[in-house]
Amino acid sequence: MYYQPENQFRGQVIKTKKYALDSKKYISIAMKHLLRTQWRWAAIPAGLIVINIILNLTVYPSVWIYIIPILVVAGYLAFWAIQFTGVSQLEQYKVMFQKMQYEINSQQILAKLNQREGMQMKWDMIKSAYKEKDHFLLVLSRAQFLYWPFEIFTSDNDLRATESILRRKNLLKDKVQKPA
Repeated sequence: MYYQPENQFRGQVIKTKKYALDSKKYISIAMKHLLRTQWRWAAIPAGLIVINIILNLTVYPSVWIYIIPILVVAGYLAFWAIQFTGVSQLEQYKVMFQKMQYEINSQQILAKLNQREGMQMKWDMIKSAYKEKDHFLLVLSRAQFLYWPFEIFTSDNDLRATESILRRKNLLKDKVQKPA
């Protein structure tokens, strides 16, 4: 019989400690995620600057095209920072910042405020997941995500089981090893 290490976690319910996401931490994580997913758009302002350098050397001198792309990028980032700050203030998103305990298994995630109140999330609601050096980030939308610092897991076994579930759901990809 072929042994699969991730099978040892099947059927297990992982219960976390209670955790509340701070609004400043939320804004910071949301901005990092925005930059991570939309960095490719930086090619447009960079391309405009390169075109202007070529035009500056050949046809006509112009300074405005150096300033406009920088202002557009700053405006875009400011727009999203304001949006994420607004999300942290809205009543409908208040649940994202309440202290919750999570129960994780291979079928669903239960986010519980207390023993009687909570919500169920199916795994197909999660678009992507990332494992950083000290947390998991499960992305539901551009402005909604689950942030699970490793400290909320009660044991290393629970941490490995969560990682195993995320990999089986194809949410967490293996990082490509850089050659030494």
